[in-house]
Amino acid sequence: MLTAIATAVNEPLTFAEREVPEPGQGEVLVKIIACGICYTDLDLLRGQWPVARFPVVPGHEITGVVAAAGPGVSWPEVGASVGAQFLGDSCRHCDHCVRGEQVLCPRKRFTGIVMDGGYAEYAVLKADFVTLLPEGLDPVAAAPLMCAGLTAFNGLRQGGITATSRVAVVGAGGVGALAIRYAVAMGARVAVIGRSNRGEAVAREMGAERFIATQDSDPAEALRAWEGGANLILNTAPSTSAAAATFTGLAPDGRLVLVGYGPEPLTLPTQPMALNRLHAMINPSGSPHDMRDTLAFSAAHGILPEFAPVGLRDANAALDAMAKGSSGKRSVITFG
Repeated sequence: MLTAIATAVNEPLTFAEREVPEPGQGEVLVKIIACGICYTDLDLLRGQWPVARFPVVPGHEITGVVAAAGPGVSWPEVGASVGAQFLGDSCRHCDHCVRGEQVLCPRKRFTGIVMDGGYAEYAVLKADFVTLLPEGLDPVAAAPLMCAGLTAFNGLRQGGITATSRVAVVGAGGVGALAIRYAVAMGARVAVIGRSNRGEAVAREMGAERFIATQDSDPAEALRAWEGGANLILNTAPSTSAAAATFTGLAPDGRLVLVGYGPEPLTLPTQPMALNRLHAMINPSGSPHDMRDTLAFSAAHGILPEFAPVGLRDANAALDAMAKGSSGKRSVITFG
């Protein structure tokens, strides 16, 4: 099978033919239909994951069909359409795992970082960490839901979104665009914050009622003018400073949730935080039950990302375009 391999930091992917692996105890072999190219894959190659092992097969926005099951696996059945997410394994017995919050397990393991992922024609995955795809959901279009969708959906949910919330989404890229559509479908009112007015028309088409361009106005001030501020700000931009700039635009008891951030520290003003009981948090993508909810909600509301299909050998070019900020639609590797 053709496989793309990350061999070292700051090195392009290499390609090799490998034997199709066999699933072990508790594992399934998945014939991959599609694998989204995620910003985390770029972070892996930039050396921003100290826990990464090299060589490793990147990719964690995986959809495919179960081709074989290892010993001890009774679910999912061979032939089932499944998806796999960034969280690939956990200890299964700590308090977090028992509560169904495996993403908080201190011994969690990540697909495409320490476990081989989806930049290949087949992948061996832990059966407990794959999710059945809802019937009728296009597996190629659904691939980015396995991370971008989960990150957006669960970030809104952990932020306490309600049908009366005023939600500000910072950034309207792959994660941000899905967050806008999810928030609108949940009944919230949505403002979008971008660097320029270039994305305003698209944001309004997705249901946003306001668009704030940071090159023209202070985002926090503009949010405060929105009936007293946002109840929830979801930062999807890969910039901690972009998130911090919006913080005082929260309404009392509001929450800033970072699902995108940069390497710089998060610095916030303490007095407004104290006087208005403001909250700030960073939310990891989610656990298997969050993935099920994301896919079910997406299918029920017809929410799928725009994407550009690419071949596996085009992965380096797609990652380079992502690094330059010129990738456009979400790139999805497809396998014939």
